[in-house]
Amino acid sequence: MTYVIAEPCIDVLDRACIEECPVDCIYEGGRALYIQPDECVDCGACEPVCPVEAIAYEDDVPEARQPFIADNVRFFAEPLPGRATALGSPGGAGKVGVVGVDTLLVAGHPSRA
Repeated sequence: MTYVIAEPCIDVLDRACIEECPVDCIYEGGRALYIQPDECVDCGACEPVCPVEAIAYEDDVPEARQPFIADNVRFFAEPLPGRATALGSPGGAGKVGVVGVDTLLVAGHPSRA
């Protein structure tokens, strides 16, 4: 089990969670942030600093946001648009920088702009 970032983060990208994460496991896509499930240590430091309450422990994700559990995993496990290989577990978001692309679920979400 791990923490998950869901729909309220799309087009917000506040990044307070990135600053709070002690293990650098929150990666930045184009429109949303994603938690690498193998790198997350379940400390919960990210959850209270999220201004839009997009972060929840996997077991506590509301039913309407359940698709984001698998989508969060998909961000790391499958090649993203424009990438030949899956991101996997690179060992820290700082090493990768901004990924700049999203899963199909996030990319297809209506814009908040």
